[in-house]
Amino acid sequence: MTEHPTSHEGRQPVAARSQERTRPRQEASAAAVPPPVPSVPAPATAQATAPSSVPPQDPVGAARREGDRLRFVGAATRRIARGIDLDEIVLGLCRATVPTFSDAILVYLRDPLPVGDERPVAPFVLRLRRTDRLRLTDEDGESLGTPGIQLPESEAGRASLLDPQADVMPAAQLCEVASGGALSEVLRGVRPVFGDSAAARAALPELLGGEMGLPGGRRAILAPLRGRRRVIGAAVFLRRPDRPAFEPNDLLVAAQLATHTALGIDKAVLYGREAYIADELQRTMLPEGLPQPTGVRLASRYLPAAETARVGGDWYDAIPLPGSRVALVVGDVMGHSMTSAAIMGQLRTTAQTLAGLDLPPQEVLHHLDEQAQRLGTDRMATCLYAVYDPVSHRITIANAGHPPPILLHLGGRAEVLRVPPGAPIGVGGVDFEAVELDAPAGATLLLYTDGLVESRLRDVWTGIEQLRERLAATAQLTGPDHSPPLEALCDDVLDVLGPGDRDDDIALLAARFDGIAPSDVAYWFLEPEDAAPGRARRLARRALSRWGLEELSDSVELLISEVVTNAVRYAERPVTLRLLRTDVLRCEVGDDSPQLPRQRRARDTDEGGRGLFLVNRLARRWGATRLSTGKVVWFEISTRP
Repeated sequence: MTEHPTSHEGRQPVAARSQERTRPRQEASAAAVPPPVPSVPAPATAQATAPSSVPPQDPVGAARREGDRLRFVGAATRRIARGIDLDEIVLGLCRATVPTFSDAILVYLRDPLPVGDERPVAPFVLRLRRTDRLRLTDEDGESLGTPGIQLPESEAGRASLLDPQADVMPAAQLCEVASGGALSEVLRGVRPVFGDSAAARAALPELLGGEMGLPGGRRAILAPLRGRRRVIGAAVFLRRPDRPAFEPNDLLVAAQLATHTALGIDKAVLYGREAYIADELQRTMLPEGLPQPTGVRLASRYLPAAETARVGGDWYDAIPLPGSRVALVVGDVMGHSMTSAAIMGQLRTTAQTLAGLDLPPQEVLHHLDEQAQRLGTDRMATCLYAVYDPVSHRITIANAGHPPPILLHLGGRAEVLRVPPGAPIGVGGVDFEAVELDAPAGATLLLYTDGLVESRLRDVWTGIEQLRERLAATAQLTGPDHSPPLEALCDDVLDVLGPGDRDDDIALLAARFDGIAPSDVAYWFLEPEDAAPGRARRLARRALSRWGLEELSDSVELLISEVVTNAVRYAERPVTLRLLRTDVLRCEVGDDSPQLPRQRRARDTDEGGRGLFLVNRLARRWGATRLSTGKVVWFEISTRP
C-alpha cells in the first residue's frame, strides 16, 4: 500500500472524515497537527509522500490524494502562521514544503521590504532570502548523486538547481525586476504558474539567472508573494525529474502557501517596525548614561515587563544640582504601553526642568502633580524625589505614593527608610512632605519601582522585606568594612525576582554615598565691594597651600578673580565662595543676581567681556545655574598633570 504524508503522520483517510466531525474538538485538532517533516528521506519515500504520487486515473487514489492535499495545506499554513518574525515565517514555508510538496524551494523578497503604507523604493529589486532542498546521503544510493535522474541533453553541463553535491544552490542572489518585463508580468498577475508555461520560461531565467538548469516538464512553479497592498516577493517550488510532475491542483496549493506567507511577512514587518519604534521610544525616554557627580557613585537598571511589551511608564534619573548636590528620581506611570511611555517622558522632562530651578523636593512633586492633571484626568503616577548633599552628608526625600527606598549601611544593615507615603501624582489637591535624613559615607541608597517587589504571587510589603533581606545578605559577603560593588549589587538585586514575578517593568537606581570630607571644603562670604576679588585670591591661595596644590595657584587665582569680579558687579548681598577638593578642584561663586553670564567675543576696543573666555580656555569644565535666590557660577580644574 502506498504511503502518504498523512499515513505515517498519524492522520485519517478521507473516508473517515465524517467520523471526525462527531469527535470532540480537542481530538480533531490533535489529529490535524502534522509531525516534523523528515530532513533526509529516501528518494522512494519522498516520492510516496508527495500529494500527487497516486495515478490520476484511480478514483479512490484521487480522492485520497485530494484529502492529503487539503490536510497538507492546513498543516503547512499553521506552521507558517506560527512564525512571528520574518525569518521564522520564511523558514516555516521552507520546512513545510520540502520534501512533502517539493524537493527544493527558493524564496525571494523585495529589498528593502516596504512597511505598511510606505511607497516601495525604486528600482524593484528581489533578493534571495532563503533556499531549502531535499539532501541525500550515502544510504540513499551508491553515491551522492541522484539515482535514476537523467537531465535532458539541453541541460547537460549546466549547473542544476537540484544538484545534491552543490553546497549552495546556484541561483542569482539579486534580481532587478525590469518594468514591463516577463518577470514583472508574472508578478503582476499574482497567480502561480507552471515552469513550462510561456510566461514562466521567460520569467524564471530573469529571476534565477540565465545559466541555471531547471528540471523539465511541470516540475517548477513560480508563485508571486503578494501582501495586503503589493507584491513583496516570489517563491519557486522545484521537483526532481524522478518525481511526478506538479498537477493543476498543485497551483492552488502553491497559491495558498504564497498567500499565507506573504500576509505573515507583512505582519512580521509591521511588528518589527512597531518593536523598533517602541525600543527607540523607550531608549530616548530613559537617560543614555548617568552623570558622575562629586561625592556619589551611581548605577541603574531597567527591565521591560516582557519581550512583547518593551515600553512602560517606569523611569529613573540623576540630575546634578548646584553646590555639588544631586537629585535622584524614580517614578512609575500606570501601565506599560506607548501612552504610558509618552506620559513618562513628559513627566521626566518636567522633573528635569524643576530640578534646574533648584526647588525643594516637595515643591517638585507638587508641580509634577499639576502637570499630570493638565495631561488628563486619568494620568496617575508615583514618584520619589531625593536630593543628596555630599558636603553635609544629608539627603532630603519627598514621596508621592511610591515604595519607600532602602538604605544599606556600611556594616551590612539594611533599613527601609520611613518617609511620608504621600498621594500619587495626578490625584490633585494634596500636599507633599519632605524628610531630611543622614546619608553616611559608604552607605548605599536603593530606589526602585514596584515591579521589583510586587507581583501576583506576593504583595508589595512582602517583596520589600525580601529585598531588604537580600541586600543585607549581599553586604555580609563583602565584610563590615567594605561596601559591595555597585554594579554587582544591582545584578544581585534583580535575582530576587522569581518565576512569575515579572508582571511589570522595573526601574532601579542605586547611589553609593562617598561624600566630601569637611577638610576638603573651604567656604567664605565676601562683601560686594571692589576689594572682594583680591581677598578671594588670597583665600584661595591659602586653601591650595593647605591642600598641597600650589601648582594650581596661578590658574585658580586668575579664574576666581574674573568670576568674583563679575559677581560683585551685579550683587547686592554678600557673595559666596566655595572650594571643593575631590578628584578635581571645584570652585563655586554665588550671588543674588538671577542673570546668568554669557560668553561673548569681545572687540579690541572693549575694556571687559574676556572673563568667561579665560574661564572657558583654562577650566576643565564650567557652568552657571539659576537658583531661587540668585545664581551659582562654577568651574573645575584637574588636580592631575
